Formats: sequence, structure tokens, C-alpha cells
Amino acid sequence: MIELDFTKDSDGLLPAIVQDQESGDVLMLAYINRESWEKTLASGKAHYWSRSRQKLWLKGESSGHIQIIREILVDCDQDTVVFKVEQLGGAACHKGYSSCFYRRVEAEKLEVIGERVFDPAVVYGK
Repeated sequence: MIELDFTKDSDGLLPAIVQDQESGDVLMLAYINRESWEKTLASGKAHYWSRSRQKLWLKGESSGHIQIIREILVDCDQDTVVFKVEQLGGAACHKGYSSCFYRRVEAEKLEVIGERVFDPAVVYGK
């Protein structure tokens, strides 16, 4: 098993930058711990640690928008990864956008530059 350095963070979490394998677009930033790393490698599907829910989660377990791992890059310190993924369902963001980075800073406000792929109220029932 490839060993990452989970010791640098007191919670044992490492950043995972997620990119679309085809376009190279950054879809999201998430965190992994040892357990999510091992599940990701074993299953070929992106697993993360939810800091807000304090639990392991398979990306897309609620929405069906699963991320299939196509390539993994590891940085020189072995404490950050890049997951290049095939994003099923076309959306990585829980707000319904293809990328969590769907806004840009314009003057003193945030301008929406992405288009919604799905309605979160319908998908999550909230």
C-alpha cells in the first residue's frame, strides 16, 4: 500500500484536490484520512472524510454523482493528493453545479459563472 503522511495534521487529514480527468477543471477540494484513502484505492471510487459530519463518505452516496478514480497524483511531501476523476452525473457540487468553484470574485462580490446541473432540493429533499 502506498503510504501517505497522515501525521502532519492533528486530525490525520490530508487535502485531496479533485479534477475532471478530461477537462482538467478543478471540481472540489476535500479531505481524506487513512481509512478513506484505503477505501478509495480498494474500490476505485472517491471516498472522503467529512469534517462537518465527522464520518467517512463515498462521494455521491446521496446524489448518485459518484467519482470514479482515473489517476492519482501525490505531492513531493506525500501529504496532498490530486484525484483525477470521471464525475458521474455531471456535478461534483452539492449545490448542483459541476464544480464547487462556480463563482468568481468580481469587484466586491461573487459572480456565478457556472450553470446548475441539478436542483439540490429535488436530489437531497431539502
